[in-house]
Amino acid sequence: MKNQKILFGLITLLGLTVASCSLVTSPVDTYSDVTEGRTADGKEVVFKDKATVQNYLTFLYQQMRDRQEHWYLDLLLISESHSDNAYAGTTGAEVVPFETNSIEGSNSVVNRDWRRYLEDIGRANRLIVYVDSVADNSLSATEINNIKAQGRLFRALVTFDMVRIYGSIPVINTVAPDITAENVETVYSQYFPKQASEIDAYRQIEADCLFALQNAPDNVASNKTIFSKSVAKALLAKIYAEKPIRDYAKVAQYADALATDGFDLVTDYADLFKMNASNTDIAMRNTKESILEAQFLPGAGNWATWMFGRDLSNYNNNFTWAKWVTPSRDLIKAFQNEGDTKRYSESIVYYTTTWSNYYPSTNYPFMYKFRSAFNSIIKIRYADILLLKAEALVMGPNKNLEAAAQIVDKVRNRAGLAALPFNVRSNQTAMEDAVIKERRLELAFEGQRWFDLVRLNKVEQVMNAVYRNDVGRKARVYPFTSTSYRLPIPQSAIDQNPNLIQNPGY
Repeated sequence: MKNQKILFGLITLLGLTVASCSLVTSPVDTYSDVTEGRTADGKEVVFKDKATVQNYLTFLYQQMRDRQEHWYLDLLLISESHSDNAYAGTTGAEVVPFETNSIEGSNSVVNRDWRRYLEDIGRANRLIVYVDSVADNSLSATEINNIKAQGRLFRALVTFDMVRIYGSIPVINTVAPDITAENVETVYSQYFPKQASEIDAYRQIEADCLFALQNAPDNVASNKTIFSKSVAKALLAKIYAEKPIRDYAKVAQYADALATDGFDLVTDYADLFKMNASNTDIAMRNTKESILEAQFLPGAGNWATWMFGRDLSNYNNNFTWAKWVTPSRDLIKAFQNEGDTKRYSESIVYYTTTWSNYYPSTNYPFMYKFRSAFNSIIKIRYADILLLKAEALVMGPNKNLEAAAQIVDKVRNRAGLAALPFNVRSNQTAMEDAVIKERRLELAFEGQRWFDLVRLNKVEQVMNAVYRNDVGRKARVYPFTSTSYRLPIPQSAIDQNPNLIQNPGY
């Protein structure tokens, strides 16, 4: 009777749980991950042959490219509009709370991202778990590990974004079996998982990256869309900068390893984002600075540019409504105070509009790094990792202020700015500020700013002050405190999974 009651409860909630927590998912796309059948002894067959596995791996890569809401759109809303870099842009109830610091567990963006991150993890797990048992034994052990490494890097990227946003999250690395009366008690925790600690989530990312470091494909200079060993090195550099497992020596180690792989800054900052002369395509893909990017080719563009500004490849397309992530006066002032005209002109552009939510309609600013349906979404680029190395040299145990200053100078030099003066490069506090400022100007509208403030414990200091200094910002609803570093767990997920606990402050 006890088993029957639990089973009934699971069946009642299962439809909602799969949709919201997405622990066992069926991708709603062209690929079907329904079982390929069963062997003579009744064992489930998920991947019948090598081609089926490769098709599924291709499907995973498409998720990074095609599911732009949480991979890019919402990540920019969180990182830019929830920081001092941008305003919400529109007056919509789903986005304004990111500007005013009034995000609640009922927020549709928070809910959408939680659900889709877990869907992606579930899809990665399907490949990771079942690639070992391809029915026709057509994959070698080396091929299996290579494919598994790509799946694990996909999972690591998703988990990294998720843990930085929500903090304690379920860490899921299995595929839950079908529920029966006989196994209901043992599989319950797989359908309704508890949250793991942040450090456990980071250790999962670390393990995935270390496996990929040995087994993933090598970096290919002509194709930066691959989950390669270099992507593993870059992600390791990024996770070791985070507080739960901070190891600045390893940040520097993996940044240096990427230089050995041939990564460097492009000579002209504009090459990362500019269009060709006729605005029919972007000028460059697969630059030496790009570590991982999702690409969109003419004839198969994407819609994300509609959400941020004009599509220069189709100038008037979807430009009748206010856009998300409007550059803030505070960021504009930061560029101007630095005399940083190069990065300013590549990051922000002005158009005439039919709306005036934050600026006069005759001279309205927009984020500019994603300016056409064909621009690549650069998920990781070398300048980010290089400046993390500078951070490590300033803030880590093996301090070397001059070496850090030389890194910052290299980034500034490309932007046409002078080297840091002696009174900055020789002072610990001044160098900390210089690195943080350089990251802000270099990486504006690339999904970094909020997470930089969180990582460096600057949220209260910076964000409470910006409401006093930026006259164009909507009024703050709640002050930023120690509980502001994580977004709320969606209330709908908590309602459907009794083992989830809301973050403090919500």
